[in-house]
Amino acid sequence: MTKFVFVTGGVVSSLGKGIASASLAAILESRGLKVTLIKLDPYINVDPGTMSPFQHGEVFVTDDGAETDLDLGHYERFIETRMKKTNNFTTGRIYQSVLEKERRGDYLGKTVQVIPHVTNEIQDYIRRGAGIGTPDAVDVAICEIGGTVGDIESLPFLEAVRQLSLKLGPNNSAFVHLTYLPWIATAGELKTKPTQHTVQKLREIGIQPDALLCRAQHPVPAEEREKISLFTNVPEWGVISMWDVDTIYKVPRMLHEQGLDGLVCDKLRLNTPPTSLKRWDNLVYETEHPQGEVKIAMVGKYVDLSDSYKSVNEALRHAGMRNHVRVKIDHLDSETIEGHAAEKLAQYDAILVPGGFGSRGVEGKICTARYARENKVPYLGICLGMQVATIEYARHVAGLDKANSTEFDPSTPNPVIALINEWKDEDGTIKKRDENSDLGGTMRLGAQSSDVQADTLAFSIYGPVVTERHRHRYEANVNYLDQLRKAGLVISALTQRENLTEIVELPKAVHPWYIGVQFHPEFKSTPWNGHPLFNAFIKAALEHQQQRSAKA
Repeated sequence: MTKFVFVTGGVVSSLGKGIASASLAAILESRGLKVTLIKLDPYINVDPGTMSPFQHGEVFVTDDGAETDLDLGHYERFIETRMKKTNNFTTGRIYQSVLEKERRGDYLGKTVQVIPHVTNEIQDYIRRGAGIGTPDAVDVAICEIGGTVGDIESLPFLEAVRQLSLKLGPNNSAFVHLTYLPWIATAGELKTKPTQHTVQKLREIGIQPDALLCRAQHPVPAEEREKISLFTNVPEWGVISMWDVDTIYKVPRMLHEQGLDGLVCDKLRLNTPPTSLKRWDNLVYETEHPQGEVKIAMVGKYVDLSDSYKSVNEALRHAGMRNHVRVKIDHLDSETIEGHAAEKLAQYDAILVPGGFGSRGVEGKICTARYARENKVPYLGICLGMQVATIEYARHVAGLDKANSTEFDPSTPNPVIALINEWKDEDGTIKKRDENSDLGGTMRLGAQSSDVQADTLAFSIYGPVVTERHRHRYEANVNYLDQLRKAGLVISALTQRENLTEIVELPKAVHPWYIGVQFHPEFKSTPWNGHPLFNAFIKAALEHQQQRSAKA
C-alpha cells in the first residue's frame, strides 16, 4: 500500500519546500523505497506555462510534455523517479476538471461545492500522481503543497489532504511542516513565535504535524527546539533544524543525521534500515574541492531572478563537477550587450544564450552570438539561443541582411525562424496553431527524437540519435536550410517525423566549439552524471581558458 507524506510551509514563502521534499525523498530512496513526489500549486493558472519567469521562475518540462513548477526539476535531480504530467497540478487544473464534469452532468444534478467535489477531485489527482492501482504505484508519495498555511488559496488543498489522511487510516500518512525562525539582530535572539503561530493555524485546520523543519541562518539551539516542541505538540526529536548551507546537496545528510527519515519510517510503519549516503558525501566533496574555475557568461532577459534559469544553472554546475572545476556564472542582461559585446564578453571562457520569449533584448543576443562566432569563444545556444545564432549567421554570413524571426518581426522578408503551423505529437495526433492561438499548451512540448549527422560535434556528444525535451513555438524555417548550408552552417540534427532543425553548429575547422540546440537539455541533467552537452561545453570552456593563458 502506498504511504503518503504531506509537506506544508508556513510564515513566509520561498523557504525551500521543494529542496526539503526532494531531500526527504532522496534519503527514503536510499533505504530502498520506491518514491515519487507530487507538487500541488494553489494558483488558478491551469499550469505555469503562461506565467512570467520574473514572477514564477522557470517552467520545467517533463518527458510527456507537461509544463510544470520548477520544483519538479529539483525532484528529478534528487531521485531516480522521472516526473510526469500527474506529478504537478494546480487549483486551475482542479476547477477546470470539476467544471467539465459538471457540464457533462457527471454530478447528477447535485450542487457542486468545494466540499466534497473539489476536495475529492484533489484527492483523485493525488492518487493518480502516486500511481495507485497501476504498475507505477510507489511505496511513498511525498506531496508538497505550495504557498503558506493561512493563505486562502491553499485551504482546499489542506482540507483535501486532511480528509485523505483520515481515509488512509493510521500509520499511512505523515505531515511535515516547514517553518521559519527569524533572527532579530537588535535583540540578539532567534524568535520562535512565528513558528508557534503557523503550527497553531495548521492545527485549527485539523492537521497536527509529525515533524517541523525549522529554517534558520544557523543551527537551532536545543533550548529553542525544546520550546518549539512544547508549544506545537511536536516531540522534540521531530523539531529538526534546517540551516543555510552553501550547496543544496548537503541537505539530505543534514536531515538524515537529525533522524527525519527514521521518524517518517516509524510513523508509516516502514521497516527499512538506513543505508549509506556516501554518494551524497562524494557529491559535496566534488563541489568543495574544484581543481580550477571557469567563467561563463549567460546572456538573457530574465537575469533579475536567478530561478528563471534554475535548471540551466544547475546543469552548468553539474558539468563543472564532471570536469572538476567550479563554474562561475554571470547573468548578463542582453539589453546591455548591443554595441558593447567586446567590452562585456571578453573576460569569459564561454558564452551561453538560454531560451526565452518576446522581442526585448533579442538584438543583444544576436550580437552575443556574433561575438562568440567571430572571436572563436565556445558558444552554447539553447532554444532561442539557437534561433538567434541562426539569424546572426543568416545576416552576416549567408547574405540575408534582413533575416529575423516572425516572432520579432512578422513582416521580415527573410523569416529564417517562423511559426510552425502544424506538427505531429508523440501519440500521432496532428496539432495545429496560428498567431491567434491561445498561448497556453500550443508549443512543441516534451521528449522527441532526432537523427544526428555523422562526423559532427553533435554526433561526438550524442551519437546517432538525440532525445531531448522541447518547449517552443517557433522553428528554423525549412525553406532557408539549403541557403544556410551553402553558406557553411551545419544542420547536424533533424527531427525524425517533420525534418525540423534540432541542432546547428559550425565546422571544427571554422570554430573550436559552437553549437545551438532547439531543445532544452538542462532538464535532463543530474548531479550524478551531468549532461553530455553541458559536460562538453564546460570542457570546451576550460580548453579555451588554457589556450588564452598559454598565449598570454
